[in-house]
Amino acid sequence: MERDALAELLRAVQAGATTPDEALKRLRDLPYENLDFARIDHHRALRNGFPEAILGEGKTPAQVIAIAERMAAAGSRVLVTRLAAETGARLVAAVPGFQYHPLPRLAVRRGDPVDTTGRGTVLVVSAGTADLPVAEEAAISAELMGNPVERLYDAGVAGIHRLLEHRERLWAAAVVIVVAGMEGALPSVVGGLVARPVVAVPTSVGYGTSLGGLAALLGMLNTCAAGVVVVNIDNGFGAAAAATRINHG
Repeated sequence: MERDALAELLRAVQAGATTPDEALKRLRDLPYENLDFARIDHHRALRNGFPEAILGEGKTPAQVIAIAERMAAAGSRVLVTRLAAETGARLVAAVPGFQYHPLPRLAVRRGDPVDTTGRGTVLVVSAGTADLPVAEEAAISAELMGNPVERLYDAGVAGIHRLLEHRERLWAAAVVIVVAGMEGALPSVVGGLVARPVVAVPTSVGYGTSLGGLAALLGMLNTCAAGVVVVNIDNGFGAAAAATRINHG
């Protein structure tokens, strides 16, 4: 259950518009709901500010749909990551309100409007076009978490002028998420240009010695630019969650 929904329910009980028994029925699945194959953490939005995300990878279509259906029934925003297109299509057909984004392989149910106040805009920067699946995972996740989001794509260090002409946008952002593969140099460059937190996301894009993103990960961890923090390889969702906590903290 979302914080705003719980507050509204408590106000309704206080005003006499809802009975305590009716409120208890709505709260009966807190803190979690047991589906045998999954225990849905309905309490997470109250603790962390955003509902539990569903990892689509490794789950059957029936499992994904069942979990998403129960979360939607509870009124939550719902985010399904790493979701195959066929399962995404089945989810959209089965549960009203879902939209599937094929590039980042995300399914999203936006639910009720959320408060988008915060320190400012989260700017998602990608080094190359091949990094867009991870960049879009970060951008869409950050939007769903209640952030104003802007995008600056294909601005890697091999053509640094593409980044530098957007210095004003970099300076104006509250948090910058930088997504890069290959050698992972872009977050260091951005970190040297801005006085804002930079969340670096290494991607698995690159030739043999990139080692599936390990070279980019190590390069980002070894940055000499201050204020750069690093999430795991291809973890756009994790970057969005970190940026949200910075922006709304």
